[in-house]
Amino acid sequence: MTLLDSFSLAWRTVRSNKLRSGITIAIIAFGIMALIGIITAIEAMNQSLRESFSSMGANAFNIRYKESRVGGPNNNNDVTKTKRGLKVKKSNLGKPFRLEDASLFKENYHFPGAAVSIYRRGPSAQELHYQDKKTNPQITVWGGDENYLPVNGYNINVGRNLNALDVQSGRSVCLLGSNVAGKLFGNRPEKCIDKVIKIGGAPYRVVGLLKPKGSSAMMRQDDMVLTSYTNVRRFANASPSYLIGVIVNDVKQLPVATDEATSVFRAVRKLEPTEENNFVIEKSDKFAELFIGFLSSITGAASAIGLITLIGAAIGLMNIMLVAVNERTKEVGLIKAIGGKSANVRQQFLFESLIISLLGAFFGIVLGVLIGNMVGAFLGTGFLVPWGWVLTGIIICSIVGLAAGIYPAMKAARLNPIVALRYE
Repeated sequence: MTLLDSFSLAWRTVRSNKLRSGITIAIIAFGIMALIGIITAIEAMNQSLRESFSSMGANAFNIRYKESRVGGPNNNNDVTKTKRGLKVKKSNLGKPFRLEDASLFKENYHFPGAAVSIYRRGPSAQELHYQDKKTNPQITVWGGDENYLPVNGYNINVGRNLNALDVQSGRSVCLLGSNVAGKLFGNRPEKCIDKVIKIGGAPYRVVGLLKPKGSSAMMRQDDMVLTSYTNVRRFANASPSYLIGVIVNDVKQLPVATDEATSVFRAVRKLEPTEENNFVIEKSDKFAELFIGFLSSITGAASAIGLITLIGAAIGLMNIMLVAVNERTKEVGLIKAIGGKSANVRQQFLFESLIISLLGAFFGIVLGVLIGNMVGAFLGTGFLVPWGWVLTGIIICSIVGLAAGIYPAMKAARLNPIVALRYE
Protein backbone atom coordinates (compact mmCIF):
# COMPACT_ATOMS: atom_id res chain seq x y z
CA MET A 1 0.00 0.00 0.00
CA THR A 2 1.65 3.21 -1.20
CA LEU A 3 1.57 6.72 0.30
CA LEU A 4 -0.70 7.81 -2.55
CA ASP A 5 -3.15 5.00 -1.71
CA SER A 6 -3.28 6.17 1.93
CA PHE A 7 -3.93 9.75 0.81
CA SER A 8 -6.64 8.64 -1.64
CA LEU A 9 -8.44 6.61 1.04
CA ALA A 10 -8.26 9.56 3.46
CA TRP A 11 -9.67 11.96 0.84
CA ARG A 12 -12.56 9.62 0.03
CA THR A 13 -13.35 9.28 3.73
CA VAL A 14 -13.47 13.07 4.17
CA ARG A 15 -15.75 13.42 1.14
CA SER A 16 -18.08 10.64 2.30
CA ASN A 17 -18.65 12.31 5.72
CA LYS A 18 -19.64 15.73 4.42
CA LEU A 19 -21.55 17.01 7.46
CA ARG A 20 -19.00 15.94 10.06
CA SER A 21 -16.06 17.14 7.98
CA GLY A 22 -17.84 20.37 7.06
CA ILE A 23 -18.55 21.32 10.68
CA THR A 24 -14.91 20.73 11.68
CA ILE A 25 -13.61 22.62 8.64
CA ALA A 26 -15.93 25.53 9.51
CA ILE A 27 -14.63 25.70 13.10
CA ILE A 28 -11.01 25.85 11.88
CA ALA A 29 -11.93 28.30 9.10
CA PHE A 30 -13.56 30.71 11.57
CA GLY A 31 -10.43 30.72 13.74
CA ILE A 32 -8.14 31.46 10.79
CA MET A 33 -10.63 33.95 9.35
CA ALA A 34 -10.62 35.93 12.60
CA LEU A 35 -6.83 35.94 12.69
CA ILE A 36 -6.15 36.76 9.01
CA GLY A 37 -9.10 39.17 8.73
CA ILE A 38 -8.02 41.32 11.67
CA ILE A 39 -4.35 41.23 10.61
CA THR A 40 -5.26 42.29 7.05
CA ALA A 41 -7.46 45.11 8.35
CA ILE A 42 -4.68 46.29 10.67
CA GLU A 43 -2.14 46.27 7.81
CA ALA A 44 -4.57 48.36 5.75
CA MET A 45 -4.84 50.85 8.65
CA ASN A 46 -1.04 50.92 8.99
CA GLN A 47 -0.64 51.61 5.27
CA SER A 48 -3.25 54.35 5.38
CA LEU A 49 -1.58 55.98 8.38
CA ARG A 50 1.90 55.83 6.89
CA GLU A 51 0.71 57.25 3.57
CA SER A 52 -1.15 60.05 5.33
CA PHE A 53 1.69 61.06 7.62
CA SER A 54 4.50 60.60 5.08
CA SER A 55 2.75 63.21 2.93
CA MET A 56 3.12 65.71 5.80
CA GLY A 57 6.86 65.91 5.19
CA ALA A 58 9.18 63.27 6.62
CA ASN A 59 11.98 65.84 6.94
CA ALA A 60 9.89 68.37 8.90
CA PHE A 61 9.04 69.03 12.53
CA ASN A 62 6.96 71.53 14.43
CA ILE A 63 7.16 73.33 17.76
CA ARG A 64 4.11 73.52 20.02
CA TYR A 65 3.50 75.09 23.39
CA LYS A 66 2.16 71.79 24.73
CA GLU A 67 2.17 68.19 23.63
CA SER A 68 -0.65 67.09 21.37
CA ARG A 69 -3.17 65.12 23.40
CA VAL A 70 -3.45 61.86 21.54
CA GLY A 71 -4.24 58.88 23.73
CA GLY A 72 -5.15 60.86 26.84
CA PRO A 73 -4.32 64.15 28.50
CA ASN A 74 -0.79 64.91 29.46
CA ASN A 75 -0.63 65.64 33.13
CA ASN A 76 3.09 66.28 33.27
CA ASN A 77 2.51 70.04 33.31
CA ASP A 78 1.64 69.80 36.98
CA VAL A 79 5.11 68.55 37.86
CA THR A 80 7.47 71.13 39.32
CA LYS A 81 10.56 68.91 39.06
CA THR A 82 11.60 66.58 36.25
CA LYS A 83 13.56 63.35 36.47
CA ARG A 84 16.72 65.25 35.62
CA GLY A 85 16.10 67.64 38.48
CA LEU A 86 15.43 70.65 36.25
CA LYS A 87 12.85 73.17 37.38
CA VAL A 88 9.87 74.16 35.27
CA LYS A 89 9.51 77.87 34.63
CA LYS A 90 5.96 78.58 35.77
CA SER A 91 5.75 82.08 34.30
CA ASN A 92 5.07 80.70 30.82
CA LEU A 93 4.13 77.12 31.66
CA GLY A 94 1.42 76.07 29.20
CA LYS A 95 1.38 79.59 27.80
CA PRO A 96 0.44 79.78 24.09
CA PHE A 97 3.03 81.05 21.62
CA ARG A 98 2.61 84.69 20.69
CA LEU A 99 3.34 85.95 17.21
CA GLU A 100 6.35 87.76 18.70
CA ASP A 101 7.75 84.42 19.96
CA ALA A 102 7.33 82.73 16.58
CA SER A 103 8.76 85.72 14.66
CA LEU A 104 11.78 85.94 16.96
CA PHE A 105 12.49 82.24 16.45
CA LYS A 106 12.22 82.64 12.65
CA GLU A 107 14.67 85.55 12.72
CA ASN A 108 17.25 83.71 14.83
CA TYR A 109 17.05 80.17 13.46
CA HIS A 110 19.79 79.87 10.83
CA PHE A 111 20.15 76.14 10.20
CA PRO A 112 21.62 75.62 6.69
CA GLY A 113 18.92 74.99 4.07
CA ALA A 114 16.06 75.06 6.59
CA ALA A 115 12.77 76.87 5.98
CA VAL A 116 10.64 78.11 8.88
CA SER A 117 6.88 78.58 8.74
CA ILE A 118 4.63 80.40 11.19
CA TYR A 119 1.05 79.21 11.12
CA ARG A 120 -2.11 79.02 13.19
CA ARG A 121 -5.14 76.78 13.16
CA GLY A 122 -8.38 78.58 12.46
CA PRO A 123 -11.90 77.31 13.01
CA SER A 124 -12.88 73.81 11.91
CA ALA A 125 -16.23 72.46 10.73
CA GLN A 126 -16.64 75.42 8.38
CA GLU A 127 -19.08 75.55 5.46
CA LEU A 128 -17.78 77.38 2.37
CA HIS A 129 -20.05 78.95 -0.26
CA TYR A 130 -19.68 79.89 -3.91
CA GLN A 131 -22.83 81.22 -5.59
CA ASP A 132 -25.46 78.49 -5.00
CA LYS A 133 -22.97 75.76 -4.10
CA LYS A 134 -21.61 74.88 -0.69
CA THR A 135 -19.32 72.35 0.94
CA ASN A 136 -20.05 69.99 3.80
CA PRO A 137 -19.48 71.61 7.21
CA GLN A 138 -16.15 69.84 7.71
CA ILE A 139 -13.61 72.29 6.28
CA THR A 140 -10.71 73.48 8.44
CA VAL A 141 -9.28 76.97 8.02
CA TRP A 142 -5.52 77.37 8.42
CA GLY A 143 -3.52 80.57 8.59
CA GLY A 144 0.06 80.34 7.33
CA ASP A 145 2.84 82.11 5.48
CA GLU A 146 4.85 81.52 2.31
CA ASN A 147 6.57 78.43 3.82
CA TYR A 148 3.42 76.70 5.10
CA LEU A 149 3.00 74.52 2.00
CA PRO A 150 6.47 72.88 1.88
CA VAL A 151 6.58 72.39 5.66
CA ASN A 152 3.24 70.56 5.60
CA GLY A 153 3.81 68.63 2.37
CA TYR A 154 1.44 70.55 0.05
CA ASN A 155 2.08 71.58 -3.55
CA ILE A 156 0.49 74.14 -5.84
CA ASN A 157 -1.64 72.74 -8.66
CA VAL A 158 -2.87 75.99 -10.20
CA GLY A 159 -2.32 79.61 -9.19
CA ARG A 160 0.21 80.94 -6.71
CA ASN A 161 1.33 80.61 -3.10
CA LEU A 162 0.88 83.18 -0.35
CA ASN A 163 3.51 85.92 -0.39
CA ALA A 164 4.94 88.34 2.15
CA LEU A 165 2.48 91.08 1.18
CA ASP A 166 -0.49 88.74 1.81
CA VAL A 167 0.86 88.00 5.28
CA GLN A 168 1.73 91.59 6.20
CA SER A 169 -1.52 93.12 4.98
CA GLY A 170 -3.82 90.30 6.11
CA ARG A 171 -5.84 90.69 2.93
CA SER A 172 -8.63 88.23 2.21
CA VAL A 173 -7.00 85.77 -0.17
CA CYS A 174 -6.92 81.99 0.16
CA LEU A 175 -5.81 78.69 -1.35
CA LEU A 176 -8.24 75.78 -1.62
CA GLY A 177 -7.70 72.10 -0.90
CA SER A 178 -8.62 69.80 -3.78
CA ASN A 179 -11.78 68.44 -2.10
CA VAL A 180 -13.06 71.94 -1.41
CA ALA A 181 -12.49 73.06 -5.00
CA GLY A 182 -14.18 69.91 -6.27
CA LYS A 183 -17.28 70.61 -4.17
CA LEU A 184 -17.58 74.23 -5.23
CA PHE A 185 -16.43 74.05 -8.86
CA GLY A 186 -17.31 70.52 -9.95
CA ASN A 187 -15.25 68.73 -12.58
CA ARG A 188 -13.16 71.81 -13.37
CA PRO A 189 -11.65 72.84 -10.01
CA GLU A 190 -9.03 74.98 -11.78
CA LYS A 191 -11.81 77.49 -12.48
CA CYS A 192 -11.59 78.54 -8.83
CA ILE A 193 -8.69 80.94 -9.49
CA ASP A 194 -9.69 84.61 -8.96
CA LYS A 195 -13.20 83.59 -7.90
CA VAL A 196 -14.66 84.99 -4.68
CA ILE A 197 -15.94 82.48 -2.14
CA LYS A 198 -17.37 82.98 1.35
CA ILE A 199 -15.82 81.61 4.53
CA GLY A 200 -17.90 82.23 7.60
CA GLY A 201 -19.86 84.85 5.66
CA ALA A 202 -16.71 86.83 4.71
CA PRO A 203 -15.57 87.08 1.07
CA TYR A 204 -12.18 85.66 0.05
CA ARG A 205 -10.49 85.71 -3.35
CA VAL A 206 -9.00 82.36 -4.39
CA VAL A 207 -5.38 82.71 -5.55
CA GLY A 208 -4.31 79.06 -5.61
CA LEU A 209 -5.46 75.45 -5.86
CA LEU A 210 -3.55 72.74 -4.00
CA LYS A 211 -2.69 69.32 -5.37
CA PRO A 212 -4.54 66.46 -3.65
CA LYS A 213 -2.73 64.68 -0.84
CA GLY A 214 -4.98 61.64 -0.78
CA SER A 215 -7.22 62.16 2.22
CA SER A 216 -7.97 58.99 4.14
CA ALA A 217 -10.71 58.06 6.56
CA MET A 218 -8.34 59.07 9.37
CA MET A 219 -7.08 62.37 8.00
CA ARG A 220 -8.91 64.87 5.78
CA GLN A 221 -5.91 66.73 4.45
CA ASP A 222 -7.71 67.98 1.33
CA ASP A 223 -10.67 69.40 3.25
CA MET A 224 -8.87 72.62 4.10
CA VAL A 225 -8.54 76.26 3.07
CA LEU A 226 -5.38 78.28 3.64
CA THR A 227 -5.16 82.01 4.26
CA SER A 228 -2.50 84.09 6.03
CA TYR A 229 -2.00 83.81 9.79
CA THR A 230 -2.63 87.55 9.98
CA ASN A 231 -6.04 87.11 8.41
CA VAL A 232 -7.04 84.10 10.50
CA ARG A 233 -6.96 86.28 13.64
CA ARG A 234 -10.35 87.61 12.53
CA PHE A 235 -12.01 84.32 13.47
CA ALA A 236 -13.24 84.28 17.05
CA ASN A 237 -12.69 80.54 17.52
CA ALA A 238 -9.14 80.33 16.12
CA SER A 239 -6.48 78.51 18.13
CA PRO A 240 -4.96 80.68 20.88
CA SER A 241 -1.41 79.68 19.97
CA TYR A 242 0.79 80.04 16.92
CA LEU A 243 2.69 77.01 15.65
CA ILE A 244 6.18 76.86 14.18
CA GLY A 245 7.08 74.43 11.43
CA VAL A 246 10.60 73.70 10.17
CA ILE A 247 11.66 71.72 7.11
CA VAL A 248 15.26 70.69 6.35
CA ASN A 249 16.84 69.41 3.13
CA ASP A 250 17.54 65.88 4.34
CA VAL A 251 15.79 63.69 6.91
CA LYS A 252 19.26 62.76 8.27
CA GLN A 253 19.67 66.38 9.39
CA LEU A 254 16.61 66.24 11.66
CA PRO A 255 18.42 65.38 14.94
CA VAL A 256 20.87 68.28 14.57
CA ALA A 257 18.14 70.64 13.33
CA THR A 258 15.85 69.85 16.27
CA ASP A 259 18.69 70.33 18.75
CA GLU A 260 19.45 73.75 17.32
CA ALA A 261 15.73 74.64 17.27
CA THR A 262 15.53 73.69 20.96
CA SER A 263 18.48 75.92 21.78
CA VAL A 264 17.08 78.90 19.86
CA PHE A 265 13.58 78.58 21.27
CA ARG A 266 14.84 78.22 24.83
CA ALA A 267 16.36 81.66 24.36
CA VAL A 268 13.06 82.94 22.95
CA ARG A 269 11.21 81.64 26.01
CA LYS A 270 13.91 83.13 28.30
CA LEU A 271 14.71 79.84 30.01
CA GLU A 272 17.65 79.48 32.37
CA PRO A 273 20.03 76.49 32.01
CA THR A 274 18.48 74.97 35.15
CA GLU A 275 14.93 75.22 33.79
CA GLU A 276 13.12 72.53 31.81
CA ASN A 277 11.68 73.11 28.34
CA ASN A 278 8.10 74.42 28.43
CA PHE A 279 7.48 73.58 24.78
CA VAL A 280 7.60 70.40 22.71
CA ILE A 281 9.12 69.51 19.36
CA GLU A 282 7.11 66.94 17.41
CA LYS A 283 8.06 65.16 14.21
CA SER A 284 5.48 64.51 11.55
CA ASP A 285 5.49 60.74 12.08
CA LYS A 286 4.77 60.91 15.82
CA PHE A 287 1.05 60.29 15.55
CA ALA A 288 1.52 57.58 12.93
CA GLU A 289 3.88 55.67 15.22
CA LEU A 290 1.53 56.18 18.17
CA PHE A 291 -1.49 54.83 16.31
CA ILE A 292 0.55 51.97 14.85
CA GLY A 293 1.60 51.08 18.40
CA PHE A 294 -2.07 50.90 19.37
CA LEU A 295 -2.75 48.68 16.36
CA SER A 296 0.11 46.35 17.34
CA SER A 297 -1.62 45.62 20.64
CA ILE A 298 -4.79 44.80 18.67
CA THR A 299 -2.70 42.39 16.58
CA GLY A 300 -1.72 40.53 19.75
CA ALA A 301 -5.35 40.30 20.84
CA ALA A 302 -6.37 39.05 17.38
CA SER A 303 -3.67 36.38 17.52
CA ALA A 304 -4.90 35.23 20.92
CA ILE A 305 -8.50 35.01 19.66
CA GLY A 306 -7.44 33.00 16.63
CA LEU A 307 -5.26 30.62 18.67
CA ILE A 308 -8.00 30.00 21.25
CA THR A 309 -10.43 29.18 18.45
CA LEU A 310 -7.87 26.84 16.86
CA ILE A 311 -7.26 25.05 20.15
CA GLY A 312 -11.00 24.42 20.38
CA ALA A 313 -10.99 23.24 16.77
CA ALA A 314 -8.08 20.87 17.50
CA ILE A 315 -9.99 19.32 20.42
CA GLY A 316 -13.07 18.91 18.23
CA LEU A 317 -11.00 17.42 15.40
CA MET A 318 -9.36 14.93 17.75
CA ASN A 319 -12.75 13.88 19.09
CA ILE A 320 -14.06 13.34 15.56
CA MET A 321 -10.99 11.30 14.61
CA LEU A 322 -11.43 9.10 17.70
CA VAL A 323 -15.06 8.51 16.71
CA ALA A 324 -13.84 7.69 13.20
CA VAL A 325 -11.45 5.05 14.61
CA ASN A 326 -14.33 3.36 16.44
CA GLU A 327 -16.59 3.51 13.38
CA ARG A 328 -13.97 2.08 11.05
CA THR A 329 -12.48 -0.61 13.26
CA LYS A 330 -13.55 -3.33 10.81
CA GLU A 331 -12.05 -1.32 7.92
CA VAL A 332 -8.73 -1.15 9.77
CA GLY A 333 -8.84 -4.88 10.42
CA LEU A 334 -9.52 -5.53 6.72
CA ILE A 335 -6.59 -3.34 5.64
CA LYS A 336 -4.27 -5.25 7.95
CA ALA A 337 -5.71 -8.63 6.89
CA ILE A 338 -4.88 -8.00 3.20
CA GLY A 339 -1.30 -7.01 3.97
CA GLY A 340 -1.54 -3.39 5.10
CA LYS A 341 0.94 -2.35 7.78
CA SER A 342 0.40 -0.28 10.90
CA ALA A 343 2.30 2.56 9.20
CA ASN A 344 -0.29 2.59 6.37
CA VAL A 345 -3.13 2.89 8.88
CA ARG A 346 -1.33 5.73 10.69
CA GLN A 347 -0.75 7.53 7.39
CA GLN A 348 -4.40 7.27 6.40
CA PHE A 349 -5.72 8.77 9.63
CA LEU A 350 -3.03 11.47 9.72
CA PHE A 351 -3.79 12.40 6.11
CA GLU A 352 -7.48 12.60 6.95
CA SER A 353 -6.81 14.93 9.88
CA LEU A 354 -4.42 17.09 7.81
CA ILE A 355 -6.87 17.35 4.91
CA ILE A 356 -9.66 18.61 7.19
CA SER A 357 -7.32 21.07 8.93
CA LEU A 358 -5.79 22.47 5.70
CA LEU A 359 -9.20 22.82 4.06
CA GLY A 360 -10.23 24.88 7.08
CA ALA A 361 -7.05 26.96 6.65
CA PHE A 362 -7.78 27.55 2.94
CA PHE A 363 -11.35 28.76 3.44
CA GLY A 364 -10.38 30.77 6.52
CA ILE A 365 -7.53 32.55 4.71
CA VAL A 366 -9.69 33.41 1.71
CA LEU A 367 -12.52 34.76 3.88
CA GLY A 368 -10.10 36.60 6.18
CA VAL A 369 -8.30 38.37 3.32
CA LEU A 370 -11.61 39.39 1.74
CA ILE A 371 -13.04 40.74 5.02
CA GLY A 372 -9.80 42.56 5.86
CA ASN A 373 -9.67 44.18 2.44
CA MET A 374 -13.21 45.50 2.90
CA VAL A 375 -11.67 47.71 5.59
CA GLY A 376 -8.85 48.51 3.17
CA ALA A 377 -11.34 49.56 0.49
CA PHE A 378 -13.04 51.88 3.01
CA LEU A 379 -9.65 53.44 3.86
CA GLY A 380 -8.69 53.78 0.20
CA THR A 381 -5.67 51.42 0.31
CA GLY A 382 -4.74 48.81 -2.26
CA PHE A 383 -5.49 45.08 -2.07
CA LEU A 384 -3.39 43.55 0.71
CA VAL A 385 -2.41 39.96 1.42
CA PRO A 386 -0.43 39.42 4.65
CA TRP A 387 1.72 36.65 3.19
CA GLY A 388 3.68 36.14 6.39
CA TRP A 389 0.51 35.53 8.39
CA VAL A 390 -0.95 33.39 5.60
CA LEU A 391 2.10 31.12 5.81
CA THR A 392 1.85 31.18 9.61
CA GLY A 393 -1.82 30.17 9.39
CA ILE A 394 -1.00 27.23 7.13
CA ILE A 395 1.78 26.08 9.46
CA ILE A 396 -0.46 26.42 12.54
CA CYS A 397 -3.25 24.45 10.87
CA SER A 398 -0.79 21.75 9.82
CA ILE A 399 0.37 21.47 13.42
CA VAL A 400 -3.24 21.40 14.59
CA GLY A 401 -4.03 18.62 12.10
CA LEU A 402 -1.05 16.56 13.16
CA ALA A 403 -1.60 17.12 16.87
CA ALA A 404 -5.30 16.22 16.62
CA GLY A 405 -4.72 13.17 14.42
CA ILE A 406 -1.62 11.57 15.87
CA TYR A 407 -3.28 9.90 18.91
CA PRO A 408 -6.27 8.53 16.96
CA ALA A 409 -3.88 7.34 14.21
CA MET A 410 -1.67 5.53 16.71
CA LYS A 411 -4.74 4.01 18.37
CA ALA A 412 -5.96 2.73 15.00
CA ALA A 413 -2.50 1.40 14.07
CA ARG A 414 -2.31 -0.64 17.30
CA LEU A 415 -5.59 -2.50 16.64
CA ASN A 416 -5.31 -6.29 16.43
CA PRO A 417 -6.60 -7.28 12.96
CA ILE A 418 -8.41 -10.41 14.30
CA VAL A 419 -10.19 -8.42 17.01
CA ALA A 420 -10.91 -5.58 14.58
CA LEU A 421 -12.55 -7.87 12.02
CA ARG A 422 -14.86 -9.30 14.72
CA TYR A 423 -15.75 -5.80 16.08
CA GLU A 424 -19.45 -4.91 16.04
